[in-house]
Amino acid sequence: MPAPTEITVHQQSRVLEIAFDDGTRFRIPFELMRIYSPSAEVKGHGPGQEVLQTGKRDVLITALEPIGHYAVRPEFSDGHASGLFSWDYLHKLGSQQDALWRDYEARLAAAGKGRDDAMPGKAGGSCHSH
Repeated sequence: MPAPTEITVHQQSRVLEIAFDDGTRFRIPFELMRIYSPSAEVKGHGPGQEVLQTGKRDVLITALEPIGHYAVRPEFSDGHASGLFSWDYLHKLGSQQDALWRDYEARLAAAGKGRDDAMPGKAGGSCHSH
C-alpha cells in the first residue's frame, strides 16, 4: 500500500497535494474530497444510502489531523469533520478523479440537482428507518 511522503494543503487553489512513495503525485480538489468523504454522514449506512453532496465547490480544509500512520482527518469549512481518509483512499481519489467527477455529475443529473445547489437543511435525526 503506498504511503505519502508529503502532504500539502493549498488554500488558494483549494487542492490537497499529496506525493506517494510509489512516485505518484496528485492534486486532489477539496470539493472532491468533501463529496466523496468516507464518513457515515456522506456514505450512509449501506448501499443506496449515500447522501448526494452539493454546494461544496468553495469548501476549504481548515485543519488536517493525522490519525496514526494510516490516515488523515480533514476539517472542512462547512463543519464536516467525520471523514477518515486512509492513504489507500486518498490514492484512489487522486488516481481516479476523472472517473469520480463523471460519476458525481451523473448522480447530480439523475437527482435533478446542480453542483452548486445548497444542501437541504439538517433534520432532527440523520438515521431514518424506511
